Amino acid sequence: MNTTDDPKVSLENDLSSDTLERQLRDYVNITKKLIWQRQASFLAAMILSAFYFDPALALVCYSGLLFSEVLDLVLTRRVQRWEGNDPVAARRFLLWVMVNTGLSAVMISLFVLLIAIQQNSGGHFMPLFFLFAAALFAAMNNHQILPSLILRLMIYGATFLTISVMDIVRLRPPLDSHHWLEFFTVAFVLYFIVDCSFVFLKLYRKGLKQLQKIKLEHDRAKRAYEIKSQFLSTMSHELRTPLTSIKFSLDLMNSGCVAQVPDDLKPILEIAVKNSNRLAELINETLDLQKIESGEMIFRFQSLDISRVVSESVDAIMAQANAEQIEVRKEFPEDEVFINGDEARIQQVLGNLLSNALKFSEAGGVITVRVEQNNDRVRVSVQDTGTGIPENCEAQVFGRFSQVDSSDRRKVGGTGLGMNISKRIIERHNGTIHYKSRLGEGTTFFLEFDLKRQPERNHDAAQDWSGGADRHLGEGRMVAGE
Repeated sequence: MNTTDDPKVSLENDLSSDTLERQLRDYVNITKKLIWQRQASFLAAMILSAFYFDPALALVCYSGLLFSEVLDLVLTRRVQRWEGNDPVAARRFLLWVMVNTGLSAVMISLFVLLIAIQQNSGGHFMPLFFLFAAALFAAMNNHQILPSLILRLMIYGATFLTISVMDIVRLRPPLDSHHWLEFFTVAFVLYFIVDCSFVFLKLYRKGLKQLQKIKLEHDRAKRAYEIKSQFLSTMSHELRTPLTSIKFSLDLMNSGCVAQVPDDLKPILEIAVKNSNRLAELINETLDLQKIESGEMIFRFQSLDISRVVSESVDAIMAQANAEQIEVRKEFPEDEVFINGDEARIQQVLGNLLSNALKFSEAGGVITVRVEQNNDRVRVSVQDTGTGIPENCEAQVFGRFSQVDSSDRRKVGGTGLGMNISKRIIERHNGTIHYKSRLGEGTTFFLEFDLKRQPERNHDAAQDWSGGADRHLGEGRMVAGE
């Protein structure tokens, strides 16, 4: 026999603290959800029994059912307020469920039993139907807690048999009479209800096991992610210290302050400087990514003139642009345009966009940087005339450790983190970042922010974005995660 089908093993599993807590919460949730369906059924049964039988007995039984419903409602509210992780409280709630189950089942059974007694002859269709409906309702909706289900089925089963045996004991009919037929029919119905109950119970347990398995896998993945994050953070910090010394020494040698560098060593030294810069960039971006994902990155928001911030970012790459014979144009509005942002983080994003534009532009290319205002929004765009980005590459462009051209033969290197970090930084500013591109013509990246109005600001000169930047779109670029 499979251990999952062993009642003893099943009961032990049900009473484990974690499983019991989940079952209690499922039980009270379905109890609360179906409260009005139960009330409608009880009220209809009370009205019918009061009209055709004894009104006083019907009212008394209905009052008992309402009392058990009130207890269930109180239990539901307490379990929903319960913080969990308390085995003692869980078993106390289980005892409460058992008491409520017993009270409710006894009142329903007493209700239908009194109706059957008041009938002068056999054929107890009405009480048996009421009891069948109550038992089927329990099988479908109260199967979360096995001890409670067994208790309810035992009470209902005893009532079923009592009603069917009652006429046999009183009348002692022959075996071929309809009284015996009713008895065998009731026995069959009772078996059907028990079978349905355990079918629903198995389905519930299957779903519960799947949920527990998913939770276990989630916890494992979370622990693995935390270990990975801690490893990357530790590794990055440990690498940064010696790399800083190496980079400083290389820069000092390259500057000629220590001694004149021989001509045959200059190319080697330049390669070393370039690779140390790339390694420093990788370490810094890895640390930034870990800070963002852990919520530890600090943002210092203040009122910023975005035109000034963009202009300073452009000035920072002008020397490199001139060296690579790439023209950089600035198109800013005459008035100041303010946003609420972290200047250092926005410059980090702009530096990444401008660096990418330089990487993917050939000599003689043009990079155009614009700042535009349209009503309550501010747009910053960086347009290049580079190689462009293929269609449907958004996931690679803004993904982690990903690039559109991820082959070993790509012309431009990078960590594959820059655009992902930029996207997260802009989202922390309640802004958006996106791009438009035509392969072989160039790319335009857009940053959009909410405008921060100043008291003495004149806003009559807002532009329409449908013109301007989009008309210059002959763009695109083979960049992705950089």
